[in-house]
Amino acid sequence: MVEIIPAIIPKSFSELEDKLSLVQGIVPIVQIDILDGKLTSEKSWPNIAPNDPDFLRIIHEEEGFPYWEDFDFEFDLMVADPTDEVQKWISAGAKRIVAHYESFKDKDKLQNFIESFNQNYRSDGSIISTELGIGINMETPDEVIDPIVSKINFVQFMGIDTIGRQGEPFDAGVLEKIKDLRSRFPNLIVSIDGGVNMESAPKLVAAGVNRLVMGSAIFGSDDIAGTIEELRNL
Repeated sequence: MVEIIPAIIPKSFSELEDKLSLVQGIVPIVQIDILDGKLTSEKSWPNIAPNDPDFLRIIHEEEGFPYWEDFDFEFDLMVADPTDEVQKWISAGAKRIVAHYESFKDKDKLQNFIESFNQNYRSDGSIISTELGIGINMETPDEVIDPIVSKINFVQFMGIDTIGRQGEPFDAGVLEKIKDLRSRFPNLIVSIDGGVNMESAPKLVAAGVNRLVMGSAIFGSDDIAGTIEELRNL
């Protein structure tokens, strides 16, 4: 059964709470997209206002992330330098982190990030167990994953041309990219984010996707629970 992950790009703390409440009791994990306005054209909470007080209370462990008892959280770091950001989101309670290949200036910086992440957050015997995924854009060739595939938990393809926006048109070219990676790494977990809806989802599952990350297709539905159940059964 395919995993359905609602995606939220919160513009405020209250919007984050509101959208989480809509999928409470329906899914076990939610993706929160973190936009810094550098890797992406827009910003999301908590980067819209400096030193957001709600976020500071969370990372200082003065209070938990909203609905932390109901969900695991996957934080998609669409930021220019994940190295500076990752510890904050680990402190916020990350079950999974997505870092984007395009965030790194060169392969060495990517390798160093992965090695540091694995040592600090994935190493055997660590009290912290956080999965690491690498996101790749449409224009990035699949082959960049080859040297790091054994060091990460999953790959997240972006199915749209402009990341950081919901409701963008699906780029069908990602289907061939998914099939290519799946043929070479049959056991790799493959996720897709961007442009996922009731029309594109069956094609993505047929191509070999394990996880469907969806924003507007879920939160724009009149029957969120029914939509998610239908997608799970693809």
